Amino acid sequence: MDTVRLVEPGRLERFQSAEPGAPGPGEALVQVRSIGICGTDVHAFFGRQPFFDYPRILGHELGVEVIAVGEGVDGLSIGARCAVLPYLECGTCVPCRRGRPNCCANLRVLGVHIDGGMRERMLVPADKLFFHPDLGFDQLALVETLGIGAHAVARAGIEAGETVVVVGLGPIGLGALQAARARGAEVLAVDAAPTRLRFARDVFGVERTFEAGEDLEERLMDALDGDLPTAVLDATGHPASMDRAPSLCAPSGRVVFVGLHKGDVRFPDALFHRRELTLLASRNGTAAEFREVLAGMASGAIDTAPWITHETRLDRIAEDLPGFADPASGVLKAVLRIDA
Repeated sequence: MDTVRLVEPGRLERFQSAEPGAPGPGEALVQVRSIGICGTDVHAFFGRQPFFDYPRILGHELGVEVIAVGEGVDGLSIGARCAVLPYLECGTCVPCRRGRPNCCANLRVLGVHIDGGMRERMLVPADKLFFHPDLGFDQLALVETLGIGAHAVARAGIEAGETVVVVGLGPIGLGALQAARARGAEVLAVDAAPTRLRFARDVFGVERTFEAGEDLEERLMDALDGDLPTAVLDATGHPASMDRAPSLCAPSGRVVFVGLHKGDVRFPDALFHRRELTLLASRNGTAAEFREVLAGMASGAIDTAPWITHETRLDRIAEDLPGFADPASGVLKAVLRIDA
């Protein structure tokens, strides 16, 4: 079957791989229909992705169609359209026992630690499939991205009426922005790219947007009558932005790092202690956030129409993927579509 794998940084290879075979107990065989291309894929292509080994079949943001199920699988019929929760936990470590499988000590993520969805068909655990009859494959491929943003908002414990700043308006940041607004928060948006700031204003209706810069703390205070936001969600994965994040947060507030990078994060301890800030990491998402996003899409509360700006296919991804990293390309979300 037609398959693409990342052999080494900078080199994607298209080849014919073996069919996955019949599903075993608790498994489903799926036809991959849509794959969201995300920062993880781009960073892996350029050799900048932590927790990554080569060679690897990329693809973890998946909209799939069920074509066979194994013994003991209930509630999934042939032809069901599903999103895939791509995080495979061990079930026995401390976070798994505490109900936090998204940060399992032995976590394997499709397309990162084990082979993912850039192929025509694959086997997946049936309990990782989230069926919704009213959503298309492209929408289903966006659920994972939006779920990460929703998880960051849940980690921060965002409440109605508080002021939140989202730094970094890529898909993850925009997902966090939508989730925070759904909870009734007032959201401010920050990015270095004017095009993304315009997108936040024109498409998402964010009234207060700010271009990143050294005087950002002062500009936020001016906009908030001398106050600072009570929560900062940094989705940039950029060290300078992450270093600055605590300075943007009001005393007693929370800073959530949603993006990650390979190096260290450094900020003044005196500021951190004086403001008695809470620092949180947010990793992946959970089944609860997948259900939340699916419900929001189905109700219309989450509008996915503006998200997909570019598309590609297996026979073009090697040529197209490097360009998706170029800010000048205007990519918000690219989707790889596979015909049956």
